[in-house]
Amino acid sequence: MSPLAIILWFTFGGLFIATATVFILLPSRYEKPLTTPGGASVSVQILVLGDIGRSPRMQYHALSIARHGGTVHLIGYDESPPHPDLLASPNVTIHGLALPPKILRSSSIPFVISGPLKVLWQNPPSIPTLIISFLVSVLRNTQLMIDWHNYGWTILSGTKGASHPFVSLSKAYEIALAQTAPSANITVTHAMRHELRGAPYNIQSPIVTLHDRPASIFQPLSSVSERRAFLTALPATAPFAASVLEGKTKLIVSSTSWTPDEDFSLLLDALVSYAKTPSHAPIAAIITGKGPQKASYEAKIQALREANQLPGIQIQTAWLSIADYAALLRSADLGVCLHKSSSGVDLPMKVVDMFGSGLPVAAYSAYASFDELVKDGVNGCGFETAEELAALLARLFGGEHGAEELAALRRGAREESGLRWDEEWDRVLGRVFGFTE
Repeated sequence: MSPLAIILWFTFGGLFIATATVFILLPSRYEKPLTTPGGASVSVQILVLGDIGRSPRMQYHALSIARHGGTVHLIGYDESPPHPDLLASPNVTIHGLALPPKILRSSSIPFVISGPLKVLWQNPPSIPTLIISFLVSVLRNTQLMIDWHNYGWTILSGTKGASHPFVSLSKAYEIALAQTAPSANITVTHAMRHELRGAPYNIQSPIVTLHDRPASIFQPLSSVSERRAFLTALPATAPFAASVLEGKTKLIVSSTSWTPDEDFSLLLDALVSYAKTPSHAPIAAIITGKGPQKASYEAKIQALREANQLPGIQIQTAWLSIADYAALLRSADLGVCLHKSSSGVDLPMKVVDMFGSGLPVAAYSAYASFDELVKDGVNGCGFETAEELAALLARLFGGEHGAEELAALRRGAREESGLRWDEEWDRVLGRVFGFTE
């Protein structure tokens, strides 16, 4: 092992670690693992580097393993309600981790101070987590699998700048552990798998690609009456439900974590520009999710309202249960995704959920892996600027031709909804866990 790798393993700096989540296969020595119908005994610990309730991919991993009879311990922050099927499963135990003290999560504390203190707190996402997981797997003679969603150093670069010294340290740490730690790897795209094989990562352990697919709760709309009942009952949509149901107001949905890798100003600027379009159709925009930049953007929305720059545009922010979120997606006219891939090779789960609900999307498209999910003109449309998004909204919501194009995109989204998580997981990972042959 190089001296640099040794130094980096013990460097404090509060750096985000290699992956958005770490998936640890640790067959327990302290409990009797379940035996699957196929004869495989599997006990798995899944460590989520973040809030369990806002980590759908990791929750779906847990559900898939439990569905096959494996024992699952799901570990992570316990901020948001997890998937109800996890709570109902006798095979799944959730271990909630306490958040760092509020002062460490405050943006007013310099990163050079808050970073090392977060590391000492020993809660993810922090630099010790991956190395600790690796050491545990060695000491217990078990397997470590990393599910790569993105790169920690590129996310850090988006907030601190590419020249920040902690970004260089994070990248070196990530590369050193990627080459040393995992028994196997999962990537969310083929582009990411290809990149991890090459320089500077040069990962030699096995890598498989598992594309995100929607869970069964995300389904296309079954009837007009279902849409009417939901929109009139949900507080966020009730005030304009009648207009949406009559087709006078268009309902768009965007889910965001309110972080720098999703530039919400793109949508705001696009809506301001769209509102200047002559005889534009009214829009009701529901923005779901929570995160660090939510309050500042809510203030910007209020300022735009007061300046009368959003005539005919209604914007509501909401935090919904997974059931209400799924119902909202299938009731909407268009989904909007603002995800900007910091690495260029990840994909947004929210678009997968939109397709699962039969909802066409308008998605930011300036990254390499975009077309592994969105087929432009088939199930959605891409944009790179606020002006392009405004023009796209005006086209789709403008008259007969727009209605025809939107209907065609919806048909493409409904076709995409047939590709489901369970089938994809069984095909790619079922054999890895010994559940399928």
